[in-house]
Amino acid sequence: MSHLELIIPFGIPPAGLAKDLLKEMHTPALAALIASGGRPQTQTIDAFSHALAHEYWLADQFPPENNANSPAISWDTMQACGLTVDAGYWFTLQPVHIHIARDHLVLTDQRRLELPDDQARILFDIARSSCEEVGLTLLYGDAKTWFLRADDWSALRTATMDAACGHNIDIWMPKGEHERAWRKLQNEIQMLWFGHAINEAREMQGEKVINSVWISCGADHIHPTAKQVMTASNFTNWQETHSGAEAKHTLLLPDLAEAAINNDWGLWLEKIDAMEKNWFSPVMSALKTRKITRLDLMFTDARSVANFSLTPWSLRKFWVKPSLHHLFSIAKP
Repeated sequence: MSHLELIIPFGIPPAGLAKDLLKEMHTPALAALIASGGRPQTQTIDAFSHALAHEYWLADQFPPENNANSPAISWDTMQACGLTVDAGYWFTLQPVHIHIARDHLVLTDQRRLELPDDQARILFDIARSSCEEVGLTLLYGDAKTWFLRADDWSALRTATMDAACGHNIDIWMPKGEHERAWRKLQNEIQMLWFGHAINEAREMQGEKVINSVWISCGADHIHPTAKQVMTASNFTNWQETHSGAEAKHTLLLPDLAEAAINNDWGLWLEKIDAMEKNWFSPVMSALKTRKITRLDLMFTDARSVANFSLTPWSLRKFWVKPSLHHLFSIAKP
């Protein structure tokens, strides 16, 4: 291969925790790569953007325009779920848990909801009936990803679930024409799910109930310029199946997202230490031996994207000491 690009969401830690995290990290290869890459190219988006920085980047909408909607990628997501449609304005609809904080409602990270397929399909059927009653179509992608056709709602401005997680959801709720129609449908689904046997059983077992749905990413066609990315558990296994390919490869490494969104920094340390073993160390070796001739490490937090670009020559700067300074200096409170 000639060019490897690694996308690492939430690899930029918050400034307030940077010193404490740095003391606990065991990532010499990453430190060597960051130091050799030097100061990154960095771009930042608005704090109230309707998607995370890497979500816009993956959708080829980075930096987003002012007041940009959530990325228009529902057709792409449907295709990834094995669904094919030939017309319509489709949204991604996700079953979620919303909990009450002191004086506002907060969206729970969907990754922390155990929702087996049998439960999801029952809840889906209930939601589909509500949709059909108002002339809308709902399709099942997987347990946590459904799709709503609402051709008249194309002006509805939505936010991605990860952008809204952990915040007061009021500012992230859909806005614009037909927002009342959406809220009416959402309320109907919530009422039908409330007290359902599935949620009663989940509550008895100490699990979060599924008490609402989240809408985002409306689109009326496949997004032709969306990034084509791959995922893998480690570099060595991935390299074995792509060793002969002379091209640019883009891999998404999402392991830090759950920890960062949920402020679980002990888990974040575990994950980044594992990435050192599974990715950073073997990737640095591949760069040294010129199996990779260009490496781009793209680290993000919710609002920033920082790109460290390296070549094999970058690692020959013997006078540069391994350091995470250039990464941690990007961090914001």
